[in-house]
Amino acid sequence: MNRSIVRMLAFALAGLAATTGTALADAVVASLRGDARIGNAGLTLNQRVYTGSTINTGPGSQVVLKFDDGQQVVLNETTTFRITDFRYRANEPRGDRAVLDLLQGALRFVTGIVGSRNQQVVQLRVPQATIGIRGTDFMVALVNPAYVQVLNGAINTVNAAGNVVFGAGSIGTVGSATSLAVPIPASALPGAVSAAFNNLAAAQLAAASAAGGAGGASAGAAGGAAATAPAAGAAGVAVGLGVAAGVIGVTSDDENTTVPAATTHH
Repeated sequence: MNRSIVRMLAFALAGLAATTGTALADAVVASLRGDARIGNAGLTLNQRVYTGSTINTGPGSQVVLKFDDGQQVVLNETTTFRITDFRYRANEPRGDRAVLDLLQGALRFVTGIVGSRNQQVVQLRVPQATIGIRGTDFMVALVNPAYVQVLNGAINTVNAAGNVVFGAGSIGTVGSATSLAVPIPASALPGAVSAAFNNLAAAQLAAASAAGGAGGASAGAAGGAAATAPAAGAAGVAVGLGVAAGVIGVTSDDENTTVPAATTHH
């Protein structure tokens, strides 16, 4: 192709991105320790990462991805993570989308603008469930079953068995795609999961920018202490379709009714 045409196309794309808020890539490698790859290509600091990318981290590695809306994902060592579908346009909230897949290992997720203004479009998928967010900083580890710990905000885990909401300070596990997530005490975490969560909670997050990630830095500041402190096994956990005015419930798909449930377990 003629070089002048290539230049014209490049300028046109740059102009489109500037005027519409459309990103030509979705995230940047804000921090990198050790070896991490997309396919056979090694990641580098400040590299732009696109939707459809699958990132693999090696032993002893850690990667912090900062998305264009300020959302951050911290990848632990020996982790496989895919950006399945991420869309952010500053002036077009209806186009927001964030679908992410954790295939192996462990990660920490911190909400950005997309999750703040359109919580229902954010999904972190693991083999056992789909995790939705509610203004959140949380961690997930796959050791079959999956384990979750919420540092700030709340998450809901959804699968064929139902929907369970975990609030700040809670820890839970979900055994399979057909079993309901359940709360557990910190002492029940496997050693490998506890170590992964400690590493992720201690991760240095990228600074929040004026354009996005308002929840990231503040949530991250409290993250380390929340992760290392023993969490009450079921504190902040709700089962059902939501939490409203302190009332929670278990929803029955067969009868389409809501049965009140206790807010704490001992």
